[in-house]
Amino acid sequence: MPTYDYVCDGCGHAFELFQSMTDSVKKTCPECGKKKLRRLIGAGGAIVFKGSGFYKTDYRSDSYKKGAEADKKSSGGDGGKKADSGPPKSGSGEG
Repeated sequence: MPTYDYVCDGCGHAFELFQSMTDSVKKTCPECGKKKLRRLIGAGGAIVFKGSGFYKTDYRSDSYKKGAEADKKSSGGDGGKKADSGPPKSGSGEG
C-alpha cells in the first residue's frame, strides 16, 4: 500500500497517510476539521539499477550483439579505436 502526502489549505497542516490505492481521497483535515484537505502528487518511487551495465550486457540477445558489431565495422567511423570486447578482465595477469 502506498503512502500519500496531504496538506490542508485551511491551516497548513501537512502529513503522510498510509492507505490503499482503492481508498477514497480524504477531504477533512484531522487537525482543524475543515474540508480543505488536498492530496499532493508525489514523484513516486525511484528505481536504481546497480551493477555493470544491466541492459547492454544482460538483456541483449546474441543476434542483436552480432548485428551491432557488424554495423560498427561497416560504418568504420571509429577513428582507429579498438572495439569494446566486453568487460575488463579481473586478476593479476598471466600466471
